[in-house]
Amino acid sequence: MTYNKLIIIFFNIILISKLSAQTNTNADYSFYRDRIAVAPESIFAKFIEDGMSPANHVLTETEQRKVANAFSLLPPLHLKILKEHLQSISFMDNMPNTALTSPVEQEAVANKKFNITFRAGILNETISEWATVKEKSLYDTSARPSFELQIDAGNFDAFVYVLLHEATHVVDAVLKLTPHAEETDSVVNHTAYTRNIWRLYNVPEARYTKPELEKTRFRGGKVQPIASAKNIYDSLKKTPFVSLYGMASWHEDIAELVTIYHLTHTLNQPFVVYIKENGEIQSKFEPMKSRLVKRRIKLCALFYA
Repeated sequence: MTYNKLIIIFFNIILISKLSAQTNTNADYSFYRDRIAVAPESIFAKFIEDGMSPANHVLTETEQRKVANAFSLLPPLHLKILKEHLQSISFMDNMPNTALTSPVEQEAVANKKFNITFRAGILNETISEWATVKEKSLYDTSARPSFELQIDAGNFDAFVYVLLHEATHVVDAVLKLTPHAEETDSVVNHTAYTRNIWRLYNVPEARYTKPELEKTRFRGGKVQPIASAKNIYDSLKKTPFVSLYGMASWHEDIAELVTIYHLTHTLNQPFVVYIKENGEIQSKFEPMKSRLVKRRIKLCALFYA
C-alpha cells in the first residue's frame, strides 16, 4: 500500500469520525408539524382494495414528542431535502406495512413532492422490537422451536429508524443517488452507490448472488426454516449489504446502509442479529463490522455535509 493511499484512508477515518459526532440540536426540524395530514385518497384506496380497513390516526401528545425527537435526529441532508420536498406525512391505523413513501402527482416536476405514510403502531415499539418481528417473518420455527432470532438495535423508538429509512428514499429520489430511470435489461448508468454491487435495480452482481440469500423472502423466495438462519447470515457476511431487506433492490440497499450507519455511528446504538438456541447465542451478524460494508462507509459522508 502506497503512502498516498494511507493518507487518503486516514483522512476518511477522521472525516467519518467528525461526521458521526454531529447532531441536529440547532437545526430547523419543526417544519414537519405543519405537514402532518390525512394520507392521500389514493393510498387509502390501495389498502381498501387489498381488503384492509385503513383509518387516519391522530397523534397523542406522547406520540407527537416521539415524532419530534425522530426528526431532530435526522442527518443534515435529510432535513434539507425534506424541508423542500416533503409535502405531507401521515399516520394510519390498520395499515398492512410499516411505511410507504409516495410521489405526489403534480403538473410541475422540477420540484418533486412526496407523502410518507406510517403505520401508527410503530410509535409504540422500540427499534429492537420492531426489527426483530420483521426479521422473524423470514423464518419458520415450527420444526425447531428451541431456535430464536433476536435483533439488538437499542431502545430508541422504532419511528427513528423507519423515518430515517423512508426519508433516505426521498433524498435518493431527489438527488438520484441510485439510478432512477426505467432500466430493466438495458445498460445501467451506475452511481457510486450501485457500481460493482448491483447489475440491475434488483439483481446484485454475480459474486454477491448467494444461493442461500436468493431463497429468502426479500429476494423473492419464501419463508425459510430457522435452522438455515446461520448459513444465511454467514452468506450475508460475504456481501456489502447491511441487511437482508437491503438486498431487495438498490433503493432499499441505500436506505438500509444510511439508516444502520446513522444508528450505529451517530446515535451510538448497536445493530446485531443473534441466532440463539435454548437462549444461548449460536451465531451473530453485525453488519458494521463487515469488511465489505466498511468499504462503503465513505458513501455516507454526503448526508452530513
